[in-house]
Amino acid sequence: MPDAFSFLPRLPSTGVAAYREPLTPTVKRALLAAVIFFHVGGGWALTQVEPVKLIVGDIAPMEVRMVAAEPPAAPEIENAEPPPPVEIKPPDLAAIVDPPPPDLPPPEFPIAKLDIPPPPDLPPPEIKVEKPPEPPKPQPKPKPPAPRPVQKRPPVPVGPVETQQQAATPAPSAPATPRTVSASQLGYLSAPNPVYPSRSRKAGEQGTVIVRVLVDVTGRPAQVSLHKSSGHPALDESAVSAVRAAHFRPYAEAGLKQAVWVLVPINFVLR
Repeated sequence: MPDAFSFLPRLPSTGVAAYREPLTPTVKRALLAAVIFFHVGGGWALTQVEPVKLIVGDIAPMEVRMVAAEPPAAPEIENAEPPPPVEIKPPDLAAIVDPPPPDLPPPEFPIAKLDIPPPPDLPPPEIKVEKPPEPPKPQPKPKPPAPRPVQKRPPVPVGPVETQQQAATPAPSAPATPRTVSASQLGYLSAPNPVYPSRSRKAGEQGTVIVRVLVDVTGRPAQVSLHKSSGHPALDESAVSAVRAAHFRPYAEAGLKQAVWVLVPINFVLR
């Protein structure tokens, strides 16, 4: 086993010993065992020491007793005489309320007089008289355009007899006064859609309105008038407005469209 103190330098040997001999391993083990023994013995001795007991004296129990309170002693009242009445004198209002002060005269303020000179005489205003505007000069009249040359129509070619007869036959002319037909004979492209007035609905108004309308060759209402009233102006106005916005089928006779009068009934019934 290597020496534990082998790392220390050694002096050269002389006649006198310069240092002690190192301890042997057996001695080192004995010293280590002695140190451990003393440490263990000291710890064991400390554990054997008994702590000093703290002696606490006994505490006597506390007793609480309920004692009835003594009634307070009645105060001793000597023969007291009632106090004399106090006389209350009414206040002197004349001494409290001061009379109003006399009216003071209005203050007088001195008015300084200023000498203002009169304004100087102004010259009379000049009135300018405007001359009337001169009448416009007459402009020369434009010359009429030159007449256009008349173009001669080409002669009508002579065709077969049937063509001449068809050309000679006049087309049927429309009647001068439009006739009156029923609404069912025409039909509608866009039927009238009357609006029931709210005030008439609340008032319970109902009835039938007959509107007279002149339908032109395109099926549009040209003239609209009231033919028979329902007795309620609001219903009459609604019916006339609905017929005016309608679109009828054009009426035709022998392939020729004609304008006709139509009587359109509009019923207002509460449900």
